[in-house]
Formats: sequence, C-alpha cells, structure tokens
Amino acid sequence: MDHEDDLAATSRSLADLAFLARALADENRLRILLRIGAGRLSVTQIAEELGLSQPLVSHHLKELKHALLVDVERRGPFIHYGISRPEVLSVLRSIGTLAQQLIAGRSSF
Repeated sequence: MDHEDDLAATSRSLADLAFLARALADENRLRILLRIGAGRLSVTQIAEELGLSQPLVSHHLKELKHALLVDVERRGPFIHYGISRPEVLSVLRSIGTLAQQLIAGRSSF
C-alpha cells in the first residue's frame, strides 16, 4: 500500500467517523440509545419514558437507523427498536467518561 492508498483509506475512515458523530450529536438521540440499550421498545414506549413527542422520537429513530445504530423488529402490528450492536453502548459510555474528564479539567472555553 502506498501513501496515496493510506490517505484514501484514512479519508474514508474519517468520513465514516464524521457520519457516526453527526448521528450522535444530539442529546435526545443519546437518551434514546441508552434507553433502548436496556431492551427493545416501541416509539410510544420510548416517547412516554423519555417525555418526548412521538413524532420527535420517530424522527430520531429514523436518523439512528440510517446510521446503523438501531435495528427494527416487528412484533405483530408493532415495531420495536433496539441497539444494533452491543458495542454501541460501550462506545457511548467511553465517550461519556471522556467528556466528563475533559470538562472537569477545563479552566475556560
């Protein structure tokens, strides 16, 4: 692999990371991910438990599904959402810990 191949691979990897970061750059999406990480739920259940409107939850789930962070399971007439991979929760916890450490150590913005 030469330098141009390395740059192209790095560019693709960074584009993928930016795509994922955009999907995670919303507090409500993070709350939804953490909640469905404990078990599959319907839009109605998520909305009620998080105190959000159903259209807002549906919008965020659409974005999270597009980012491959959630998957869908149909149970009769109902659709339930869950975390697509267990690693998603581990990454969220790691990012949360890093954020707390960075913010705790700051002296100014």
